[in-house]
Amino acid sequence: MAAVDTAVPSDVDEALAEFQGQLTLIFARARSLWKESAARMHPELQPSGYRLLGFIARAGSANAHQLAESFEMDKSVVSRQVRMLEDLGLLESRPDDTDGRQRVLTATPEASEALSELRADHANRMREALAALTPQEIQSASKVFRLLAEI
Repeated sequence: MAAVDTAVPSDVDEALAEFQGQLTLIFARARSLWKESAARMHPELQPSGYRLLGFIARAGSANAHQLAESFEMDKSVVSRQVRMLEDLGLLESRPDDTDGRQRVLTATPEASEALSELRADHANRMREALAALTPQEIQSASKVFRLLAEI
């Protein structure tokens, strides 16, 4: 029986190394963007609080358990961030009608408006950055990201 060649061509290795390097830069840029966006919303808002607030606003509402699970954060970290968001006037909470032990968290109207403005700014930046690509190239990139999200 002949041996099966499982070696990966070096050009694939080089392309994957370049791809991984670019992903690292994208992740660093995302962290920078979260920090910048948090500061634009409120000077005391931390990037993790900004991310939680964005999730709550997109979902319409959430509870601390959902946030801890979705972001793989310790519940105590989520609780501190929620308290800070409430103190800054960006988040409201009320008892859950079905489970009094839980609190339903919602973004304040002011927070929702600020998030909408930031999202519009981010969309414009992305549109400008990708202006040279065709819709098909953007769809191909989306496919790559979707496959990576499934790993």
